[in-house]
Amino acid sequence: MKTLVTGGAGYVGSHCVKLLCDRGHEVVVYDNLSTGHAGAVDPRATLVKADLAELDRLDEVMKDGVTGVMHFAGVLNVNESLEHPVNYYIQNVANTLNLLRAMAWSGTRRIIFSSSCSVYGIPPATPITEEMPCFPITPYGSSKLMVERILDDCSRAWGLGSTSLRYFNAAGASPSGRIGEAHPEEIHLIPLVIGAANSANDRVRVFGVDYPTKDGSAVRDYIHVDDLATAHLAALESQEEGDFRCYNVGTGWGTSVKEVVDVVRQVMKKEIKVEPSERRAGDPPELFADPTKIQTELGWEPKHGIRDIVETAVEWHTTHPDGYDDE
Repeated sequence: MKTLVTGGAGYVGSHCVKLLCDRGHEVVVYDNLSTGHAGAVDPRATLVKADLAELDRLDEVMKDGVTGVMHFAGVLNVNESLEHPVNYYIQNVANTLNLLRAMAWSGTRRIIFSSSCSVYGIPPATPITEEMPCFPITPYGSSKLMVERILDDCSRAWGLGSTSLRYFNAAGASPSGRIGEAHPEEIHLIPLVIGAANSANDRVRVFGVDYPTKDGSAVRDYIHVDDLATAHLAALESQEEGDFRCYNVGTGWGTSVKEVVDVVRQVMKKEIKVEPSERRAGDPPELFADPTKIQTELGWEPKHGIRDIVETAVEWHTTHPDGYDDE
C-alpha cells in the first residue's frame, strides 16, 4: 500500500507517518514545510516539498501509484482564523479541492481527513456524540465542516471512500523521543505549562476560573498523538470505496486546565506560576468526546492517559528545547 500523507511533516502527521512506516506502508509525505519540519519526517518515507496549490505537481505525485491518502495539510489556529478567514478557506477548503481533483484523476479512492471537534461549535451537552448538530463558531471550524460535506458529496458522486476524524486536544510526543510538538508560536496548553515550569519568570494564564466545572477552569479531552495515529491507521485499513464516515477521536474523559498544571508540576517537580484571567469569548466550559462509535466500529481504544501525555511531552521538550534542528 502506497500512502500519501499531506502535512506529514507536521505534529500529528509525522506521528502517523512513523506508524505507517512501522506497519510496512510505502509513504510519500507532501508538505510545503511552512509550519512542518523536514526533521520530523521518518527517514523511511519520501518527502516531496510542495504545496497543494501546485495542482500539476500534486497530480504527478498522485498518479505514481498512490492507493490512499491521509490529509493533514492546512492551517489550524482558531483565533487566527477569526482575523484571516479568507486564508483559512483557501488553505483548508480550496486546497483540499485540489487534492480531491488529483485523486479523482488518478483513481485513488480512499482518504482519511484530519477534522476537529470545532465543527460542533458550542455543543448542547457533553460528552459529545457524532449525532449532535454541527454549528461551528469560527472560520476554522467552518472550514473543517465544509470539507466534510464535500467528502460526503464525492462519496455519492464518484465512489470516494472517506473518513473524517474529529480530534479533540492532541497532545504528548512519541515515546521514541524522536518526534514531538514544535510550533513557531506555541498556542497549546501543555507545552505552554512546560515552558512556564522551565522559566522563573513565566506563568500560565488560566482563561476562566469561574466555570461551572469541578475546579472552575475549563475542561478538555486530551488525547495522545500516538493514539490519534492508531485511529488514522484503523480508519485507512478499514475504509471502503463509496462510504463516508465520521468519528470523534477522544478519550471520553475531561481534564481541567488546573489539573493539567498539577500533573506537569508532579512530573517536573517544579513550581508553576498561575495567572487567573478572564474567559475567552466562545470557550465552552467542557468539551470531551463520546468515543463509543469509533470503539465499536473500528475497535480502536486510546492507550494513554493524561500522565503519559505529560511525561512524553516533558521528555520531548526537555531534550529538544528548540524543536527540530532543520531550521
